[in-house]
Amino acid sequence: MKIVCAETVLLGFEALSNAGKTEVIPDREITREHLMDADALVVRSKTRINRELLHDTPVKFIGTATAGSDHIDADYLASRGIYWCAAPGCNANSVSEYLIAGLLTLSKRHDFSLEGKTIGVIGCGNVGSRVVKKCEALGMRVLRNDPPLSAVSADPDFMPLDELLPIADIVTLHVPLIKHKPWPTDRMADYVFFEHLKPGAIFINAARGSVCDYDALLSARANGAVSRMILDVWSPEPSFRTDVLKQADLASPHIAGHSYEGKLNGTIACYNELCNFFEIPKTWEIAASLPAPDKAAIEVDCADREDEDVLHDIIRQVYDIEIDTRLIHEAAVHCEVDRARNFDALRKSYRMRREFMNTTVSALHAPESLRAKIKALGFLMD
Repeated sequence: MKIVCAETVLLGFEALSNAGKTEVIPDREITREHLMDADALVVRSKTRINRELLHDTPVKFIGTATAGSDHIDADYLASRGIYWCAAPGCNANSVSEYLIAGLLTLSKRHDFSLEGKTIGVIGCGNVGSRVVKKCEALGMRVLRNDPPLSAVSADPDFMPLDELLPIADIVTLHVPLIKHKPWPTDRMADYVFFEHLKPGAIFINAARGSVCDYDALLSARANGAVSRMILDVWSPEPSFRTDVLKQADLASPHIAGHSYEGKLNGTIACYNELCNFFEIPKTWEIAASLPAPDKAAIEVDCADREDEDVLHDIIRQVYDIEIDTRLIHEAAVHCEVDRARNFDALRKSYRMRREFMNTTVSALHAPESLRAKIKALGFLMD
């Protein structure tokens, strides 16, 4: 059996070579010719899966090591009888940690407290539900909006968007890109959305670029409806807009979900599905492939310090989100073609970022309430 694997699939060769002959190809360079003798294809979001790529190939299995699947033409695959899978939730914890790192960085930079602030979480699935828990642990008031979940849930706490937006100090998007009714999200953050926003709100998009109308966002920033912006996703990608970038307080090249564990979970999901589909024994020893974390232990003195100052200090040692902002600004100084290439290069060469669960914190002189916050964010405590 032959498997074609996109280059950015973390440990893709190590995993898939246990199942068959594996050829690794740069994501955007995979063509139909590469698949003329292939049984399976495993990719990430940079490879478009459609008729042009797969017509008259023998491919029977498609795996995408990503939570999203809007790069896949599911209708075409169904018409061909090609089985496919994604990895929903694989990077959910990674995105939630990105968001907390961003909020704590903004609060530190602009000298305000997150505790007591009201945050509106739009989309409460795999990512949003984790964001809710972490924000509640920080003492924030959390409002939730998710029409699809609300329709099937007896939970009375879901709020309509037009009620949430006027009272939220912070609004964060965690919805998939959906273009059809009854609950489309394409350009959901439009001029009307920002007109309803509480003046001076913080706006965060770490979902999909196309769920936001960036012209409307720039207008909202100019008129004071939005005071701060954290952006991880862009429209278009990879040729992101520099006028939007210049207005963002924190920005990154679509890497919120790019923790080592987030990417590895996607590979594991595809490997398991491929083995199940082709009835191949699972022989990949995953534990043997895991590197040691750079920050296995942190010691911090909490005496006479505010909780959020301590939390920012701890998180910055594990994941400094301001590095990503600096790198994407450096990528933006080049011409249009190079900017797109550099965006892809930043994602491809993204530094190893381990999730908080890999770090044990020794919090000296910390009250139990602070220790509880540290644990709720995912860290281990000694």
